[in-house]
Order: sequence, then C-alpha cells, then structure tokens
Amino acid sequence: QVQLVESGGDLAQPGGSLRLSCVVSVTFFSNGALSWYRQAPGKQRELVATILSGGKTIYSDSVKGRFAVSRDNARSTGYLQMNNLKPDDTAVYYCTMADKWGQGTQVTVSS
Repeated sequence: QVQLVESGGDLAQPGGSLRLSCVVSVTFFSNGALSWYRQAPGKQRELVATILSGGKTIYSDSVKGRFAVSRDNARSTGYLQMNNLKPDDTAVYYCTMADKWGQGTQVTVSS
C-alpha cells in the first residue's frame, strides 16, 4: 500500500524560502511520477509541480522560476524547494503518487 508523508511546512516571510519533503512508502518509487498540489482556503486544489520518473519537471506558471521539484530515488523522497515566497503561496501542500495522497503540510507566507 502506498503511503505518503509530507513535512516542512511552516510560516515564512515574503521573499523567504522553504523546502517541503514527501517520503513515499512504495516498492518502485523510481518508476513513478510525483506531483505537488496545493489548496488555499476557498479555492480548488491546483497542480504546482510534477517530476517524472526520468527526471523531467513540469511547473505551473504561478511558480515557474521560483519553485524547484526534485527527487531522491534512493530515499524514496520527493522535495519541493520554494524560493521568493509570496502571500499567494499560502496553502496546504500535498504530494501525490500512484493516485495516493499525503495528509498535507501547511505553508503560510506572511509578514
């Protein structure tokens, strides 16, 4: 059974940085695409970034150039490095793989 656990969410100031982690309990982590989504209060969940099994990355326009998604196949862990954070980045961030979701981690950007 696939399980995902996110961590790293916190309160950050505008312009600051955070790194989220997603540990995935799955047999063949390296074979799967891993995605990060976020959901702000009152808004629909939106795709933030995806990293494919071969390492190709895809970003939403709202985070392109500021966020970087990566993966460590040896550790079955995905990462989302978030730089130059903005108040609009405030949301619960989720990772997903193989149609399974983590519980989410809260990111709040405020001065």
